[in-house]
Parts: sequence; structure tokens; C-alpha cells
Amino acid sequence: LPPIGFAGDLAKDKLARLAAAIAKDGATHAVLTDPSSIAWAFNIRGGDVPHTPLALGFAILAADGSHQLFMDKRKFSRQVAAYLTQLAEPHGPGEFQAAIVALAKSGAKIALDPVLAADRLRMLVEANGGAVVAAADPARIPRATKNQAEINGSRAAHRRDGAAVAKLLCWLERQKPGSLDEISVVTRLEETRRQTGEETQMPLRDVSFDTISGAGPNGAIMHYRVSRATSRKLQAGELFLLDSGAQYQDGTTDITRTVPIGQPTQEMRERFTLVLKGMIGISTLRFPSGTRGSEIDAVARMALWKHGCDFAHGTGHGVGSYLAVHEGPQRIARTGTEKLLEGMMLSNEPGYYKEGAYGIRIENLILVTPAQEIEGGDIAMHGFETLTLAPIDTRLVQSDLLTRDELHWLDAYHARVLAEIGPMLDGETLAWLGKATAPLPHDLKQ
Repeated sequence: LPPIGFAGDLAKDKLARLAAAIAKDGATHAVLTDPSSIAWAFNIRGGDVPHTPLALGFAILAADGSHQLFMDKRKFSRQVAAYLTQLAEPHGPGEFQAAIVALAKSGAKIALDPVLAADRLRMLVEANGGAVVAAADPARIPRATKNQAEINGSRAAHRRDGAAVAKLLCWLERQKPGSLDEISVVTRLEETRRQTGEETQMPLRDVSFDTISGAGPNGAIMHYRVSRATSRKLQAGELFLLDSGAQYQDGTTDITRTVPIGQPTQEMRERFTLVLKGMIGISTLRFPSGTRGSEIDAVARMALWKHGCDFAHGTGHGVGSYLAVHEGPQRIARTGTEKLLEGMMLSNEPGYYKEGAYGIRIENLILVTPAQEIEGGDIAMHGFETLTLAPIDTRLVQSDLLTRDELHWLDAYHARVLAEIGPMLDGETLAWLGKATAPLPHDLKQ
């Protein structure tokens, strides 16, 4: 049960707002089939899904507040059972279909999300005299627009996670090329996250997905998953791509960093810098209310396009609050039709992949900020706050490809990284971080 300090709102208050939304949709009931929505609405987390703290089940919410929850009661401690009984009538999952039929026979108007609900539910309702109201899951937008407690928790989680990643990157830079393989880096990173969590009294609950650890040509496989059979050594002259995340009770993280092993080629540095320009472009973007992810996706690609390059994935996905690391409905992609609202968290992760050679991706998580007036402008504009705090490898930056504003952003970001995670580090790692976040030489900015 997330304490109110993590959730920010009591479950009874969330459920009351959802009940009002159901009535506004013209329904008497709504079926929640998305475990993330159930977890958010009831302020519960579970362990049924690897790397995502979900409890599988269903919920039927009612406009009059007579909610029903369908989960295996063997999962509940006495405390959890008593808590949930105050919020909803508890049932086993096997009773869900009968409950739908009973409501339909009573003439209920049941809201089903056309994207999330199985067509079998629609058939059950209609066959038993009920009415189906096609309406989006009422929890999806409230869940996606984080409240202040969730935002504060995410900021804290990212400071902690950034310190762990910095420790890993410092250690990695000290290793001799060819001495490590992909799996050994994954193991070390998880140990570092676990240790950092213990030191800060906020334990690592899990990784948020299977870590992508790709050396050389494996890094060019966008959704690569390392195994004993495929694990490569980190060899001199190659790039190493590390995409990982963590689940803490106060937040979910997701970060990608690409680093050179030994001396990078000029092409590697050029392509890395083009990817960086796209990531900075999203980071510094201002946009009016009502803007959708599809309308800004090209910003992350413009520098690559000018050089005849692109990447074959979306620029960003939504992220949950100690929930799914891939959360809808918000995304930055050609298919991102949802409006970007204040409080939404997303990834910002352009990339470049040269098949058989190397992959590059730079990923930070970002938060949609409130719309603010711009001096001399006509319209208030949203922007993004960068949540992720870890150095971007400047050994791969070709500075003459960056504008003054882009160089300023990079220096300012690194100054913030040092200020926020530096106090969590000491000794060799702190000294390394000081060098890794140092401003680029002034003569490069002329």
C-alpha cells in the first residue's frame, strides 16, 4: 500500500472522482481491465508481473460508489484485505463474468474502453439486456497526469538512480577493453542500484524492464536482450549502449547512455552528436496547450534527417509512477495522438543504429510543465523538465555540430547533474563525475 506521501491522494478520493467521470460519460458503471488503472485507483501494488508492480484482476466501478474488485484474495494480507473492503466489495476473479451478467440484466449502462476491453465483455452486456457505453478507461488520464507527490517522488528516485548510474559509468571507464562482457555490466549495475537504494533508505524493488546491454553490433539491435549465448565482450573501438531502469516505491526510472570503449571513430562522434541534438531539441521545446506527441516527434529527428539518417522507433513513451515503465496513453511518436498534459511523464530517446556495427541512444525522462507566458509572446507555452540525472559522454560529442544554445544546455545539464547527485557520491566516483560534467572548452563554442 503506497503511503499517502507516495500516492498523493487517498484511494477513496480517486474513486469518487472516477465515479463522477463515469456518470459524466452517461454510464452507471465502468469496467477497469488495465491492471495499472486498478493499481492507481486503489493505491495498491502487487507482484504478478515481472518488473512491473501489478496485481492482476478486474474492477467494476459504479457511478453511485458501489465498486467491486475481482482479485485472488490469497494475495491479500489481513491488513490489505481490511483496507480494500472499505473501498469495494471484494470477489474472486471467477465471479467477474457473473457480476457483468447480473448488472446487464438489471439494465446497467456499462462503460467499456474499446481499446482495452475484450469484445467478449461487450457481447455479455448486450446479450443480457444491458447497454454498452464506449468510453475510455476513466483512470488513464488521471493516472498519466502525475500529482505533486508523484512528481516529487520521481525527482527523488531519479537523483538516487542517477547516482547509481554514475557509479557504474565510473567503474566501466576504469575497466580494460575486452575484460568485460554485456552480462557482467548488467549484474554490476543492478548491484550498484541495490546498494545505492540501501544507502538512501529507499530500497530497489526491481528493475523496470530487462536491461538492454549491447556492445558493438548488438547495440544496433533496438530491442536487444542479452543472453549467455549472445553476450559479447566490450572491445576497443566499439560503442556500448546501456538502456536500463529501476522500480523504487517513489518512482520508476528509465535511462539510456551510450559510451565509447577506447577511441571512437569520427563517424561515431558525428552520429552521436546528431542524436544528442534531437534529444536537446525535445528537452528545450516550448509548445501550446493541445499539442500532441505526433506534432513534436520530428523535432528529435531533424538533425538526423539533414544528414540522411533516421531511427525506426518512437521518440518517447509514457512512464508510470511506481507502475509500468511503458505507460499510455501519452507518447512522442508519429502515432502519438494524445494531448500532452501538465504532469505527464515521458521518455526522450532518439537514436541511430548502424546494422552490424553499432547503436546509439541517449534517453532521459521528462515531465510536462505548466503552461507559462513567454515574454513578448501571445500564448502560454508548456515545456519539459528533465528528470534523469546522469552525465552524457562528452567524448562522443562533436562540438562544432552543436549550436551555442545546445552547448549551453549541455553545460547547464551537467552542472545540475553534479549539483544534485554529487552529494551522494564520494572519493574516486565524485572526482570522475566532476570531470564527466565539466563544461566543454570555451574555444569550442566560438
